[in-house]
Amino acid sequence: MICLVCYCVTFFACALGTVCGMGGGILIKPVLDAFGVMPVSAITFLSGCTVIAMSCWSVGRALAKGDSELEMKTTPLLAAGAALGGLAGRELFSRVAELFPDRDAAGGVQACLLLAATFATLLYTLNKDRVRSRQVRAPGVAAAIGVALGMLGAFLGIGGGPFNVAVLYCFFSMPAKKAAQNSLLIVLLSQLASTLKTVLADGAPALDPAILAGMVVLGILGSEAGRRVNRRIDNAQAARCLEAVMVLIMAINVYNIWKFMY
Repeated sequence: MICLVCYCVTFFACALGTVCGMGGGILIKPVLDAFGVMPVSAITFLSGCTVIAMSCWSVGRALAKGDSELEMKTTPLLAAGAALGGLAGRELFSRVAELFPDRDAAGGVQACLLLAATFATLLYTLNKDRVRSRQVRAPGVAAAIGVALGMLGAFLGIGGGPFNVAVLYCFFSMPAKKAAQNSLLIVLLSQLASTLKTVLADGAPALDPAILAGMVVLGILGSEAGRRVNRRIDNAQAARCLEAVMVLIMAINVYNIWKFMY
């Protein structure tokens, strides 16, 4: 039963996330938390591994097809910062979990932060035409932004979702497609650093390897299914889908806050 829940959530989360251009990790983590199928640390680890596989697949696919739009002036700095942020985010999660007698209560902290970040991103998405985008050129600032994105994604165990794309558009004036591809590299390095730290320092949480393997495969299949649907809808439909999914994510996180805190 647990396998079936994890598989279904992963496939449909990755398909829906790809349709609206936000990735599946941001849906996998809170939905599995809401179902309560396993400890929060195991869900965070599984979500991170699935995000790594999806990011590797997408980045490799774009490079193989000659369709890569990586911004080589700033993305390496963002990616390096994201790797450091991934390590910091993983460590921060461990420290926060230790503050509670029941380590699963840390899921409530994750839900609160994800709710706030999603709400801020939704507000920005609805009003981005009124906000002038910038073009950050200072290497130190670019690296610092990468650290912040990597730390947020690793702490939450979601990859990047719409946050990375919004930040890349706002601070680097990247158009949607370019921002999405550059976001994938940031997500890949931050989650890879976070996951390696977990495995090498603390050891992987106890879980069924079949669940991990199935989620990785279904995450990739779901993202491919979502990509086909995305090609058949226009930008306005994708934008409405994105806004609706962010509202759904906030609702799920309100439930998770109540579940973990009360």
